[in-house]
Amino acid sequence: MSADIMITGWGQITQPKQATPPWMEPIDMMERAARDAAAQAGINALNAIDTLLVVRPQSRVPVKPGEELARRLGIQPRRIELSGIGGQVPQQYVNRAAGLLARGEAETVLLVGAETYYPRSADAVRGEQALIQGIPDDYGEEDAVGSNALEMRHGLSLPIHGFPLFEVALWAQSGLSREQWLAKVGAMWAGFSEAAARHPNAWTRTPFGASAITTPSADNRPIALPYTKRMVSLVMADIGAAIILTTAARAATLRGGAGTPVYFSGGGFAKDKQRFMVEKERYTRSPALEQAADKAQRRAGLAADDVECFDLYSCFPCAVTVARNTLGLTDDDRRPLTLTGGLGFFGGPGSNYALHGVATMAESLAAGRYRSGMTTALGWFMHKYAVGLYSVTPNGVDLRGHDLEDQAHPDAGAGPVAIAEQAQGEGSIETYTVIYDRDQQPARALVYGRTDDGLRFVANTDGSAASFAALSGENQVGRRVRLRHAGGINIAEFTD
Repeated sequence: MSADIMITGWGQITQPKQATPPWMEPIDMMERAARDAAAQAGINALNAIDTLLVVRPQSRVPVKPGEELARRLGIQPRRIELSGIGGQVPQQYVNRAAGLLARGEAETVLLVGAETYYPRSADAVRGEQALIQGIPDDYGEEDAVGSNALEMRHGLSLPIHGFPLFEVALWAQSGLSREQWLAKVGAMWAGFSEAAARHPNAWTRTPFGASAITTPSADNRPIALPYTKRMVSLVMADIGAAIILTTAARAATLRGGAGTPVYFSGGGFAKDKQRFMVEKERYTRSPALEQAADKAQRRAGLAADDVECFDLYSCFPCAVTVARNTLGLTDDDRRPLTLTGGLGFFGGPGSNYALHGVATMAESLAAGRYRSGMTTALGWFMHKYAVGLYSVTPNGVDLRGHDLEDQAHPDAGAGPVAIAEQAQGEGSIETYTVIYDRDQQPARALVYGRTDDGLRFVANTDGSAASFAALSGENQVGRRVRLRHAGGINIAEFTD
């Protein structure tokens, strides 16, 4: 039987908007967070670190950040790893660290990440366009791309373009009017803003009511139907986090640590075989989350019904709704859905948000506010998911192979659906969004659906005011369209 795995230290750092030069870079913030985590874990914690896992920064291009951080901390880990891109990475790294510790391949693991996106100069890149500005030109991994060529031609390339497609499909599934759906989503998001207002490291600490979140205004412009600025991820933030994991036996030798032990009970990872939005069978569920959550719960012997709190990955409201549906969390469930306030209010730059979720979970359990909890983390358009379960009680579960099993067998769901690259004839809408420019005017509509012979299509509309108005009113999922192909673009026109 493998040893119980613990989180023995955690640290979080925020570089405020009003910070004066010299401003901290990601590596500076990693060092600060790591030292805070080590101070909590015990006087010998830094010297005990033999494995360093670094979440790849996307706001800057540091040279060998793991090696530089080790030099600054004065440690000599025998293993240093730098991750790929994806919001699931921190939780996936926790799962990996637990496996390494349980197998005896590591004794003490430092997991750390930070981003500095806030624009502090006139020429700084702003908004979602800055999302991967720190990825080197020679970065060769496929995880830097979230859309295929067909989707990019039609205007889908960033998260703000794709996640609204999930939201509109969920709205259609609900049967609610536009006003009813926005009221429901707005109330949920208002709760997230309240959680952020209570968190000392949150980037935005102003609570908002539901209407102030969902109603477009001068300071809350529409982004992509039905999302406003306050409904999407907050990228422009400078935040960092670190945690230290080790075995229960090792933690006892580090002197100090949290008053209440925090145990990692089990985790799971999966990736959807239907990677791109245009390949997905349905837009109201995530096979990757379903599989990852099932793995984590079976391995931990702890079900979602039994935990006391959650930190659900919350890049956009639809991600939380899909997770709630998957885990069976009803509208009257009073357990917290977030401990940080989520990516929209706490801040969610790059791939590192989930590490803040884990660090806050550990702090909350150690402080006695809860006895158990679950975190979820996703990459790109719900393509990859990682789930973790935590408790103040050891469960004696053998974690020696769970990360290896997930690496060997990660795939979830069926294969990609068949696609009509050049759509002709007629079909029906499955989901859609309207993307707005910075002047709050509709720039293009993005429509996904099925042709009458069952092929998936992605299209734009004719760009007329009438088509934008129709899509911006009541839900149009299921509406019939006529399809034509011109100049490399599919055009969907309403048949009535």
